[in-house]
Amino acid sequence: MAWDAGARRVEVQSDSRTAIQLIQSATETHPHRMMIMTARQLIQRDWEVTITHTFREGNFTADFLASQGHDYPIGIHSFPGNNPNLLHWLLYDRMGVAIPRLVNV
Repeated sequence: MAWDAGARRVEVQSDSRTAIQLIQSATETHPHRMMIMTARQLIQRDWEVTITHTFREGNFTADFLASQGHDYPIGIHSFPGNNPNLLHWLLYDRMGVAIPRLVNV
């Protein structure tokens, strides 16, 4: 979607260190290898992609969308930009609001 919108500098944030490691490593035998390979092919296009880890408290919007995803069938879904719940979380992320929690690292 970012590619089709003309974005050429993209930052991908994930709260899954495992997912990031799988995309960045040379794993060829993982059960989800097709999804991993697709992600790698997207990253290799002519654009700048940075993948970073964030705790879910660091990206409320992504956490909200991920929680909503459980209510939809597998596939790509877009949400209207005027969704009040989504706007609420976007505002928190834009303001840099964070809710601390104890984390074992």
